[in-house]
Order: sequence, then C-alpha cells, then structure tokens
Amino acid sequence: MFAKDESQLDAVAEANSLAPAQRDIVTLGIAIAAIILFVGTGGIVMPQIVRSWMGTGAPPDMLLTNAVLLNIALLIFGWRRYKDLQCEVEERRKAEARARELAERDPLTGSLNRRSGPPAIDRLRAEALECDQHVAILLIDLDNFKQINDLHGHQAGDTVLQTLTQRIEEKLPIGGILIRIGGDEFACAVPFSANERDKVSALAETLVETVSDEIPYNELTLSATVSIGIAHSNCSDGVVMTADKLIHRADIAMYHAKKRGRNRFFWFEPPMEDELRFRNELEVGIREGLKNGEFVPFYEQQVDLETGDIVGFEMLARWRSPKLGLVSPEVFIPIAEEIDLIGELSETLIKKALRDANGWHPDISLSVNISPIQLRDPWFAQKLLQILVEIGFPPSRLEIEITESCLHENIGAVRTIFSSLKNQGIRISLDDFGTGYSSLSQLRSLPFDRLKIDRSFVTEIAQEDVSSELVRAIVSLGKGLSLPVTAEGIENGRVQDALKGLGGIKGQGYLFGRPEDAGTTRNRLAKLGLLARDNEVAQLPSTSSTVSTDQVDKRLAS
Repeated sequence: MFAKDESQLDAVAEANSLAPAQRDIVTLGIAIAAIILFVGTGGIVMPQIVRSWMGTGAPPDMLLTNAVLLNIALLIFGWRRYKDLQCEVEERRKAEARARELAERDPLTGSLNRRSGPPAIDRLRAEALECDQHVAILLIDLDNFKQINDLHGHQAGDTVLQTLTQRIEEKLPIGGILIRIGGDEFACAVPFSANERDKVSALAETLVETVSDEIPYNELTLSATVSIGIAHSNCSDGVVMTADKLIHRADIAMYHAKKRGRNRFFWFEPPMEDELRFRNELEVGIREGLKNGEFVPFYEQQVDLETGDIVGFEMLARWRSPKLGLVSPEVFIPIAEEIDLIGELSETLIKKALRDANGWHPDISLSVNISPIQLRDPWFAQKLLQILVEIGFPPSRLEIEITESCLHENIGAVRTIFSSLKNQGIRISLDDFGTGYSSLSQLRSLPFDRLKIDRSFVTEIAQEDVSSELVRAIVSLGKGLSLPVTAEGIENGRVQDALKGLGGIKGQGYLFGRPEDAGTTRNRLAKLGLLARDNEVAQLPSTSSTVSTDQVDKRLAS
C-alpha cells in the first residue's frame, strides 16, 4: 500500500517537472531559430547599413532591416523567457523536495512518518539481507501519554514526544531508522547479525531506562515510561516478513508488555498472536453481549458475624456468553475498561441489580463496585442518581465501593463526586483496604462510611504462626474513625471465629455461600422471610446456569 502511494507521488512529481522542461526546450528552440535567422538576414543587411553609413552605397532594404530588429527582439525575449523558466523549474524542484520532505517526515519530531517508514524498513531489510544480517523492529509506546495530555495540556505532550525522539535517536546504532507511527507510538528499525540478538535486547532495555528519566517542562517535571515490543525479520514460520508484518508483530509484543505491567519489553512469539486474536474476539463478544443483555449481576452474601444474619449483598458482574459460558469479571472487566465500555456495562448491571434488590427486605443493603475510570466522569454522580430515581430504589440502601487507586487519580474530582453521592444518602466504602497507599488524612477528609479489609489479610488469620495484629489494627483504626469494617474472603470457621472476637464486623466469603444469580438469591431470601412484603411470591427453582434475570422477572410477574 505504502509503496504504491510512493510510486504514485513519484509519477506526479515527474509529470510536474516534465512540463516546464518541455517548455524550456521550446523556448530555447525559438531562441536558436532567431539566432540563425539573425545571422542569415544580418549577413545581408549589415553590409548595406555600413556602405550607406559611409556614403558609398544605397540605403538598406527596410524589410530586411525590420526582420533584423525583430530577430533581436526575439533573441532578447527568448533569452529572458528561458532564464525565467529556468528559475521557475528550480523553484518548482525545491517546492517538490520540500513537499516530499513534509510528506515523509513527521512535522513535530522530524522522524519518518507512517507513510514513509515501511518503505524505508523494506530498503533496510534488503540491504541487511545482502550483508547476511537481519532487521529488528522495536515498537515503542508511551504508557501514560494520555494522562500527561489531560493533566498538563497538549504542549506538554509535544515536549514529551520531542524529548522521547531525541533520546531514542541518541541511542540508535548506525544505520538505524526512527519512525513515528502515530500519536505516542514510535518504531525503530535496526540491523543486527544472527548472533547479536542480545544487543537488540540491550538496546530495548536502555530505551526503557532512558525514556523514564524525568522531562523538564516549564516549572514542572514530567515522567513517562514506555512499553516495547520487538519483532525480527528472521522468521521460521514461513511468513514473508514485510515491513507492515514486522510492525504488526512488534505491536502484538508491545501489547503483551503492557499487559505484563508496562515499562518493559518483550520479543514477539507466535502464541502472542493467538492470544491477541482471542482478546479481539472477547472485545467483539463484549460489545455484542451488551446489546444482547448477556451481562447479569450475581450476589455475594454479607453477614453480621455476631448474629449470623444476612445484612446485605455485594453485586458481582458475570457474563453469560453463548460461546464461552459463564465468564468471570477478572476476564472481561479490564477489557471493558480499555475499550471504554465500562461505564455502559456498569450502568446496565446496576439497573438490573437495583430492580432485583427492590424485592428484598428493606433492611438489606446492596453494594456495588465502581471502576476508577467511572470516577473520572464528572457526571457520574448525576447518572447514578438518575438511575436510582428511574428504578425507585432508596439511596440509603445503596453502598458504593471504590478501591484505593481511585484516590490517586484526581482527589479534587473524587471529593466532589463523593459529596454529591453522600448528599443523596448513598454510602461509600473503601474496598481492599491495606493493599494501596491511602493516607490517614484521606480517610479523615473523604466521607467514607466503611472500610473493607482485603481478603489477603483475612485469610492469614487462620494460618499457624501468623499474627492477626494487622487486622486488629485496621479494625481499631475503623473504630477510631467511626468507620465500620467488612472482612472479605472468609472461607472457613477458624477465620470466622478469629474475626468474631474483634466485634462489630460484617463478613463475606465462601463460608456463607458462593455468589448466586438473582433467582437463587431471591429463593434464599424467601426461605428466610427476607423478601419485601409486596413481593411475597412462590419460590423459584435455582437457575444459576440457565435462567437470566429478565426471565426471573417475567416469571415473578406471572
């Protein structure tokens, strides 16, 4: 595709430069003809003029004299026109060279662009093949470029890109090529011998370390990290390694590096392509699943450890995929966040959960996890309140759970959203407490209503030779701040007994039952007499694997 575009540009440039050249030849031909005519007529007229001037002959022929004057005029005109056209051709050539440079170079960084890069890689690959060498492609992607743009503006982003380009060029070996693929993605092409793969890895490691150095901008100091994917032209699977194919494989390896934690590099391996293909299938499945109502809420019991009574449920997302079966949120939630569908997905599930919870006893609360990405939306609180009004669910029965990572995104925006939710009576709990970096000042300044101890701390209580002082400290901290505590991950009686002695704790975990769908949860509450009075209905059979929430609602309505 890119080679075709370049050949078309060359043809246009050749045609544009050919027309003036042809006019040059015509003009020059006219001037030469005028010279020949001048020589011919001047040879007759000039002697007549000389003899007439000396008084020894008749006056010159006026017709021939006029012809000579016309020839002189043509000579002057032709020569000036020829020089003008020569200047025009030179200016045109300069303009075409400038146009080609603009077409092939990225105006911000000066590196090759997406159009000119692949042909340059193909040329480098051909040269390397003649020298019995290979070509490695390093695809470089900034990990937090969007955040830099959002927080500091696009000028700061431009400074980061220019600095990144300079640092990469300084580290590139002789013969290397730098290409800006687009946005915050760059590609390096470097030749290497078959036994020098370690040198390419060393280059990638150096780039990872170098780019992460601080970048001064005005009075600020910006920091950026990169993820790098590497592919090479020495392919053993029979695929013809064109520039586009190499970039594609390096892109797959780069995505693999991001998935493994970012700020690192990986070489391409064929299984990565299968993994990416599966991920793309998941993306398509998630989009289709949202349209078809395949995402449903499941509910995990929250129990008062002192009395054993059910006091609430935490909503957990599940995907009933026609192809994959029941899919865990650990699989599809990160993808939904990356493709910017987490807001729509969460709102869909919250609506279903609120409708289900409307049929429970009014003393039973509903907890809902919120993605950090949703808290970036300044209209999140308004959207949630609109859903509550639409469903007719009391805000006092809803509890929003957020993780500690949300507190480091934009504390001002988070505080504003918290205030809006609290003003309507919605409670807010800090989930997975102890695994992040929340400070005591944040706990005091933000209006939290509950702390949830992460399961990794809770499960250790039952192990021999493991102190429970950390859990005790968290419970004491909660009491000191007037924040009740929920313990996650209670899976056996020993853990439950250890937590009971701490007093006033709400717990959840597999000891009390695994997460269940709406129908099974309703049946459980019906047996305990914990349905809302206006929803006294016959028990529904457990349908955790076959019946959706909508089907349950239809059977209840009947």
